[in-house]
Parts: sequence; C-alpha cells; structure tokens
Amino acid sequence: MKGIPVSNVRNVAVMGHTGSGKTSLIDAILYKLGLNDRLGSVDSGSSMADYTDEEKSRKITISSKPFQGTYKTQSGKTIGLVATDTPGYMDFFGQIIAASRAVDAAIIAVDASSGVQVGTRRAWKCCDQQGISARAIVITCLDKDNTDYASTLEGIRAAFGPSCAPVVIPLPDCSGVVDVIAAKDVPAEVAGIAEEAKGSLVELAAETDDTLIEKFLGGEELSPEEISKGLENAVASGGLIPVFACMAQKDVGVAEFLEGCARLLPSPEAHTISDAEGEEIKTDASAPFSAIVWRTVNDPFVGQLSFLRVLGGTLKSDSEITNASKGQNERVSSLLVVNGKKQSQVDEATAGDIVAIPKLKFTKVGDTLCAVGQKVICNAIPFPKPVMFQAVTAQTQADEDKIGTALTRVCDEDPTLSVDRNRETKEMVLQGLGDVHIDVAVEMMKSRSNVKVNLSTPKVPYRETVTGQGEGHYKHKKQSGGRGQFGEVYLRVEKKSPAEEEWFVNAIVGGAIPGNFIPAVQKGLLERMTEGAVAGYTVQDVKVTLYDGSFHTVDSSEVAFKIAGSRALKEAMLEAKPVLLEPIMTVKITLPENAMGDINGDLNHKRGRIMGMEAADGMQVITAEVPQAELFRYSAELRSMTAGQGSFEMDFNRYEVVPANVAQKIIASAEVEEEE
Repeated sequence: MKGIPVSNVRNVAVMGHTGSGKTSLIDAILYKLGLNDRLGSVDSGSSMADYTDEEKSRKITISSKPFQGTYKTQSGKTIGLVATDTPGYMDFFGQIIAASRAVDAAIIAVDASSGVQVGTRRAWKCCDQQGISARAIVITCLDKDNTDYASTLEGIRAAFGPSCAPVVIPLPDCSGVVDVIAAKDVPAEVAGIAEEAKGSLVELAAETDDTLIEKFLGGEELSPEEISKGLENAVASGGLIPVFACMAQKDVGVAEFLEGCARLLPSPEAHTISDAEGEEIKTDASAPFSAIVWRTVNDPFVGQLSFLRVLGGTLKSDSEITNASKGQNERVSSLLVVNGKKQSQVDEATAGDIVAIPKLKFTKVGDTLCAVGQKVICNAIPFPKPVMFQAVTAQTQADEDKIGTALTRVCDEDPTLSVDRNRETKEMVLQGLGDVHIDVAVEMMKSRSNVKVNLSTPKVPYRETVTGQGEGHYKHKKQSGGRGQFGEVYLRVEKKSPAEEEWFVNAIVGGAIPGNFIPAVQKGLLERMTEGAVAGYTVQDVKVTLYDGSFHTVDSSEVAFKIAGSRALKEAMLEAKPVLLEPIMTVKITLPENAMGDINGDLNHKRGRIMGMEAADGMQVITAEVPQAELFRYSAELRSMTAGQGSFEMDFNRYEVVPANVAQKIIASAEVEEEE
C-alpha cells in the first residue's frame, strides 16, 4: 500500500461456518475503516461485501472478496489492512482455499449461539493444509438469546486446544469488551477473569524466548515491549490463537479487534512463503517481483479481472511481467484496488497487497507472475474435485449457439466448476461441489451471457464385455442393379486378459478374405464397439479372432466388409454371455457421529460396500465403494441426512459387473430409448 511499509501491512481472510457472522464482521470493519458511509447489513441487503444479486437473494456469501483500507491505532501507527470475506457454505469451499493462498493470517468466526461447527473445523483444517500458522478466533453474536461466552470459549478450546486464549473479553451484559493486554481501568465484574487471562498471555509470551522464560520463571516482570514481541512471535508460530469477542452490528468489540490485528497478527515480512522448489520468496520492495493469481472475475465493464497477491517485490502499472506458469509475457496496463463495487487505480503494489489487473491474455487462477527474466513458480492451488454432476442442454437454438462460451466463462471464474463433454454418452456435463453451486453457475450464465439451460441427471457411461466365448457370422449381400455388395465374415469373440496387448487376431488363411479388406473388417468391429451389442454402450476387454469368410471378385467392397464385421461381432457377443459394467467410485464421507446409522443404511441401499471407518477432527470418516449411478445427487442427499454437516469426496476406482436385476432395467430402458 502506498506510503505504508510492509511491516505495517496486515493481510487476513475471515473464515468460518455459514451464518457465523463473517460478513457482518467485514461490514463493521469496512465502516470503521471509512470505506463505507454506513454499517452494511446482510439481512437488509445493504452489505458492502455481499453485493451481488445472487448473494442478496440467497443471503449467503458466494465468492471471496478482498477489501483494503488504513487504520490508525491508539498508539498512532497506521496499519494497512487487507481483509478478505470468504463463503461458509461448503459448495463454495474452493473460494476459501484460493483466498487462503493470498493471506498471512486467518480470522475464524464462531457464532456463540452455535459454537464450533463443521464449517469451523473445515476452515481450521484448510489453514493447516495451506500452511497458515497465524490464526485468530472471533466469538460473534453474543447478543443473541441463550448465548454464553464461557461455554463458547470452552468449546473452542476443546476443539482446537489450550493455545486458544482470550485477548478480548465481553462484559456480562455485552455492552462492551475489555482488551486484556491494553486495558487500564478494568470493570470490577470482569477484573478477576481479565487478570487470569493476562497472566496466561504473559506466560505464553515468555515461552517464545529463552531469555524471557528465564526472566518470567525468576519472578521478574516483563516489559510491555517484551510481552508484545513475545505474543507476536507466539501468534506467528501458532503457539497462541488469540480469541476476540465482537458484536458487529452493535459496533461492540470491532475497534479492539482491529487493535489486536495490528498488535498481534504477522505482516508479510513475518509470514514465510516459498515457491514450488522450496526457495523462500523475499518480501522487501526491492526484491524481484512475484505474485500468485488466486481469483478471476468477468467484470461487465472492464472484462476479465485477475486478482493477485503480491508475494515479493514491487509491481508497477504500465509495465511488462512474465506468467511463469504459462511461459508468456503479459502487459500490465493498470492496477486496480477493488473494494466491492468500488474500483480505484493505483500506481504500484508491494508485498501483501492484493490488486486486480484487467485483460491479461494468458493468465488463469493459480498462475504465478514474476518479473521479466525471473522464473518463480508457486505450488498449484489444490482445489477440491467435483462431487455434483448435471447434464446441460440449451433451451433454444439461440442458447445452443452461445452455451459453450457461457460455460467457459463461469468455469474460468471458478476452478471448482468444470465441463466434461462425455464422448460415450454424448452429453455435456456440468460438474461442481453441490446443487447450490450448480444452480448459481446456471444463474450466472443467464444473467451474464443471456443463456438459458436445462439440467438433468447425466447418463451413466456403462460398458459392455463378455464372460464366455461366442461365434459370429454375417454375409452382407445386396443386389440393386449394377454393381452389388458382398462380404462374408466368420469371427470368434472371447474375454481379453489384461496381459494380452492385441485385441484383434487375423487368422485368415488361403485368401478367404483378401488382405486389402481386413482393415475394413476392423473398422466395422471398432464402430460396433462404440455401440455395443446389448444396450448400446462401449465394449471393452474383448478379443476378436477373424478366422474365415468369403468375397466376390466384382461386388466385394470395403463398405460390405465393414458392415459384415459389425453385424458378426454383435451376433458373437450375444452368444458369449455378455454383461454390463458400471463405474465404481471410491467415496470418503465425513459426517458427525450421530448420523452414522443413517449413512450406513443409505450406503447399503445404494449398493455400496463400506471399506473402513475412522475418527478425524471430531468427525467420523467412512470409506466406501459405491456405483457412480447412485452418486449424481449424493451431495444434496448427504447434506439433508446430516443437517448440513456431512461432506464427501470421490475418485474413480474401476469398472465392475452390474447385478443382473439392475442390468435388466438398464437394458429395457435402452431398448425403449432406441425405439423412440
């Protein structure tokens, strides 16, 4: 930030369970920083953070958004604060992961009326995975009915350990808060609690340095500077998780929270960031420039905006940089600071700053940018794999012409969305992290690209194979005046073992079929293998032996032998005990203990096999193998069965034979579809 040294920058992301007060805290901070002339509210639709139509109508945060401004502390120091609001709804978890790569510390909100929830634990785990040691917790909503500060703090410590220590405590009537470290005149009703909390903090501060611990154990009093430096080191290393208390909509505890951020949280200089090779990236302004792109947005006025976190060095507008991930140079026409709907141009950005660059040609989310002549590449952002799938079709011909571009736009903006054009089922499948995620993508296509689509359950890419051996014969003979068509094929089909490399064996002897027609027979076999013999699905793991046939010196042609080969294969497969195969997925389900019975019963109903169970982070984790056909809407089903606390991930495992009773229904459905 202009005029502010890197040591005075604080770059944080506010995380937590959905509805835990994250956005309300952000709105209160923005009001305090003077970025908004009124205190925004999610409920009234006036939030500066949740400003899109989708966010207003659903009353949830959908995308991570950075806000930055300056705050003058009571000591007179000016702090440059970059605060990023993140979604709590699990469908948009990719936004939290991306934001965590752009900050030096995490602020985790805990609603006092609900305590530690699954989204709280998920945010905590995300910090572990992304290497964010510096964290703070904010207890929110203490002004709600039936809330208790002491029990909420106890629940936090039970979940995340004794290093969670209060630095701000609320008054019993929640009319104000007491800053444990800075307060001089502490109200009598909380004096004992504040003194005990301060003693714990002083001890934690002393433990960060051998000299300080000797002084502390010797009964000497630590100076305010020693306490401050010790606490700062403890937070940076994760040895102290400061706990604040805020009632954002009443402007209670917000100033104390900002003071605590300035005093305790690390600057970019104190947060070590390394590239993919493990080399530390220097943060000072004179170091070579490097940055990571963590978000892109299609702005209706300026086009694509690439949001980047400057990791080190200085970036200036009207300059050239290198996209090290793509090996391409990019032109920086201007630098924008984006605060919600408001955009302002700046001349330069340094370590810790988040700025947006318009209209970069080659840059996508996760790319590393650096100075020309340098090559710095950071580790890729580990986005979660999709678990929700919907087939997408255009509603009208006009929509059909634009659907490809519309899908590309929403997927470019959100890497946890993707489109699979399935060659086997001939469907376009939109993939995401949940039903709300898909619905929001569809609404964005409608509002931004004027494209309307229909959604449906995708077809399962079943496969066909054989379990026995079968003979096939077909003579293609056609006379219609002039030159006719003739080709006759005899072949044998059997199951191909994994050790066999070749699927086709030419066993023709004596010129029964001339060599120049063999490729035509193979082409017919390959075409039949894409259509199957039982239900129209792709054939796999079969071995075909062509052993006899006949030809006509005049009427035989490549077309005739292609048709003969295709028909003979179908006949042979029907004799070789054909079966359907279905994709089996390995599923890892995270759920609360009280939902175990329901989930186990549901998995059995879905023809799943439970492979193992374990406890992790206060939750149960079930590993199972489940047919893909049963999982297209499992994201929504799991959420319903676990009251929103369950989540899962899945990976393709193998193809497996479909049970006979299920296969009969699939074959019957395929026959009806073919007739139609």
